[in-house]
Amino acid sequence: MKKLLIASALVACFATSIAKAQTVSGLRLSELKTDYIQFKPISRTFSEKVFIAVDYGQNVQYVEDSFIKDDDGKRMEFKSAMDFLNKVKSYGYELFQVFSEQTGADSSKPVYVLKRK
Repeated sequence: MKKLLIASALVACFATSIAKAQTVSGLRLSELKTDYIQFKPISRTFSEKVFIAVDYGQNVQYVEDSFIKDDDGKRMEFKSAMDFLNKVKSYGYELFQVFSEQTGADSSKPVYVLKRK
């Protein structure tokens, strides 16, 4: 019984050490209490992965502050916008709407709006 308790404590410590919390503007995504959030995938140079910029109504001075970051303050990479959408579903959000935002004369980018369930 003692060995089982020690083993489970070690597993819990190991799991929490490798788990990365997603934060935006210093607030964990699990602590967001807004009904709607929107996010934009930001393409990486020379990579197929994306960064995610989240807007939940916060006051952001720099675009960098709206990126999803890990516990160390590093921008998190996601495989795609759908990868992030699947992750944020566990926080109680679902896809509400997608629209395009004009970024240039001939280009646009998708913007995803999520609604709390």
